[in-house]
Amino acid sequence: MTEGAAVTSAEALQRLIAGNERFVRGASAQRPPQHDRLVELVEAQHPFATILGCSDSRVPPEMVFDQGSGDLFIVRVAGNVVGTETLGSLGYALEHLATPLFVVLGHEGCGAVQAALQRRLGGATEPGRIAELLDAILPALKGIDPSEPPAARLHRAVEANVRWAVRQLAATPAGGAALADGRIGLIGAVYELATGRVRFLREEGPQALRNPS
Repeated sequence: MTEGAAVTSAEALQRLIAGNERFVRGASAQRPPQHDRLVELVEAQHPFATILGCSDSRVPPEMVFDQGSGDLFIVRVAGNVVGTETLGSLGYALEHLATPLFVVLGHEGCGAVQAALQRRLGGATEPGRIAELLDAILPALKGIDPSEPPAARLHRAVEANVRWAVRQLAATPAGGAALADGRIGLIGAVYELATGRVRFLREEGPQALRNPS
C-alpha cells in the first residue's frame, strides 16, 4: 500500500470514494492480509486517511470504504463527537502519522443525534455520561427547525452535527495550521444506512477543505 505521507489529500479522497463505490456494488477488493503485509505492519503504519466516525455497529469504516489493514486510522465515538480523547487521537494522526486527509463520518439515523434532538426539543434526559455526550452535540442543533417532519429534522441534524465537528477540528491550533499550510484536507461525510453510500459534504468548502477538489 502507498504510504500516507506520499499521498495527497485529493488522492486520498478519491481512494475513499472508489472504495465506497466497490462496497456499494458488493465488489470488495479486500482479502485477508498476507503474511508479508502483516510483517510490514509490525514495523510501522502509514494510513492514508484518518476517520472520525460514530461507534454504531452498522458503520464500520474499513468495510464502508473497502480498505485493508493499515490503510485507515480510525477514531470512533458515539455521535462522532469531538472531545479531549478524540482530539488526542486525531492529534496523534496529524503529528506522528502525517495522514493527509481527515474525514468526519456521520450516518443517517444516528441514535446519539436523535437523542440530542429529543434533549433539545423536549427536555428528554439520559443518565450520567450519556448526558455529557449528548451535551457535546447540542451546539450543532441550534439551527434545526422543530416544526420539520421528524425524518427530515433528523437528516438535517445529522449533517449539522458532522459540520459542527468539522468546524471544531478546523478551529484547533494544530488543525488550523495544518489546513492553512496545505498539509491536510478536512471534509465531512454522511453514510446512508439503506444504500451503503457515503455522501461527502463538499459544501464545507474552502474554509475547511483545502486540498481535495
